[in-house]
Amino acid sequence: MIEKRNTISMEQAREILRNQITHLPVEKINIGKALNQVLQEPIFAPFPAPYFRRSGYDGFAITETDDENYPITLRVVAEVPCGETYDKPLMPGETVRIMTGAKVPENASKIIMLEQSKETNNKKEITLINTQKTSNITEVGAEFAQGDLLLDRGHILNAGSISLLASFGINEVQVIKRPKVAILSTGSELVSVGNLLPDGKIYNSNQPLLENLLQIHHAEIHAAEQLPDNYLETKKRLMELTETADLIITTGGVSVGDFDFMADIAKDEAELLFNKIQMRPGSPTTGMWLNNTLIIALSGNPGACFTGFYLLVEPVLATLMGKDQTATKQVQAKMATDYTKNNGYDRFLRGTYQLSETGEFLVEPVGSDMSSALGNLHLTTCLLKIPRGKVGKFTGEEVEAWLLSSK
Repeated sequence: MIEKRNTISMEQAREILRNQITHLPVEKINIGKALNQVLQEPIFAPFPAPYFRRSGYDGFAITETDDENYPITLRVVAEVPCGETYDKPLMPGETVRIMTGAKVPENASKIIMLEQSKETNNKKEITLINTQKTSNITEVGAEFAQGDLLLDRGHILNAGSISLLASFGINEVQVIKRPKVAILSTGSELVSVGNLLPDGKIYNSNQPLLENLLQIHHAEIHAAEQLPDNYLETKKRLMELTETADLIITTGGVSVGDFDFMADIAKDEAELLFNKIQMRPGSPTTGMWLNNTLIIALSGNPGACFTGFYLLVEPVLATLMGKDQTATKQVQAKMATDYTKNNGYDRFLRGTYQLSETGEFLVEPVGSDMSSALGNLHLTTCLLKIPRGKVGKFTGEEVEAWLLSSK
């Protein structure tokens, strides 16, 4: 007997999943491991930047007294490369050869650029041909005063912000933990890549797909495994993973066939959230709680798995990581071609987009719209929604689209 399932919209499923969870706990980690994590404390400058007067150019430091009546010839009393200092007072008639970024002597008032200098017959002297309007010196605190806010709570750490922290010697930050995500591919028909392919079997393409998508979206891959169609074995491994994973993603076994054991586990063992979505591809996608761990059970068809990740899994990852928005951007777009297939459910097509001269997003399907098709995944830069109805959408008509965060 085929089970009758209650269907909900993709938007409802998305909200149900996000409303089930909150962000993960906070931890203190080294900045070298904090890329793309959400900062949970404001960070203030522990000292001014720069904390010493810094030369903006390679050149010669001079006193205010000598900054007139050019050309002038001065005695070179020292060379100051980066990381070195000249701690004596600079006297009138004296200069130091200084490099970009080096500390400027206390009473120097200007750096004359190297291009405005000329060597003399005396190696200990230099002739400066002309002056410049600016001092070419970056003063103490020119960029940040001590106590200035460097990064605020909620900032998503990127390469630039980590570099900023490092410049102040800050090597640990409070951030929201990365989610530990387990991937389970179910199906006795699956063969791992690298093995011989027996007749009637297929290679497991969903596992590397999800592994790479999780890496792109900054989650920690806690486990990535393949299971045959066996109810007890699947249930046992799921229960084990719920003890350590923050989120479990499964593929396959969610339909209503005799060997769709994920559907049975959702119905008999778990707290079911939904098991039917008004969408193509991926209508049997299922959400559930098992042993206090959220499970998103995606279709085993590659096109549906890909689509389900972006529409349903990515928002959950963003919530777990404390991010207000997904990296995938939802926009209004216009069809660049006709799509006239009848749709009993909302259809989410894999497509491409471009920006028109008027600033509008133009979208069109790419490759096959079949749930099993994966020949267009590498070409897909957006998903576009064709609402349910007797006809699709024509060129120029508006549609909802999701510009993918990774292409």
